[in-house]
Amino acid sequence: MNSTFKIQESHIKTIKDICNSFNNDPGELINVLHRSQSEFGYLPEDVQREIAKQLKISIAKVYGVVSFYSFFTMTPKGRHAISVCMGTACYVRGAEKVVDEFKSLLNIKVGGVTEDGKFSLDCLRCVGACGLAPVVLIGEKVYGRVEPHQVKDILAEYND
Repeated sequence: MNSTFKIQESHIKTIKDICNSFNNDPGELINVLHRSQSEFGYLPEDVQREIAKQLKISIAKVYGVVSFYSFFTMTPKGRHAISVCMGTACYVRGAEKVVDEFKSLLNIKVGGVTEDGKFSLDCLRCVGACGLAPVVLIGEKVYGRVEPHQVKDILAEYND
């Protein structure tokens, strides 16, 4: 759980506010983590430690939940987080070639972030949209039946 993130007083206040909004209830850990990840973009060790402190639970419990659920991440993501489904239907229909095209065009590996912080690339187990295989998510937007030749045009939508 190594990170370059350094927690500041403003971050601690934000985490306290989030925990307070859930009555500092340890049973609300997943909700606290979701809200914290929305705020910080990811869940570095210092954020996890502060959540554990506020909810009066062990850091091991927090880390266990963060590392178990694939939605949570301990590494920073790009402004546009790309996730390619690698479930069986997507894999069989060519998801690996789609991933290769993203890697090539963005010049990053799976798990990486572009130098400008614009894009990150990850793979998911299954997004539950098997009829649209292969599926790519960018943020909340779903792209179905993606073929490698479409990747360049998909990326062009995010020229901000």
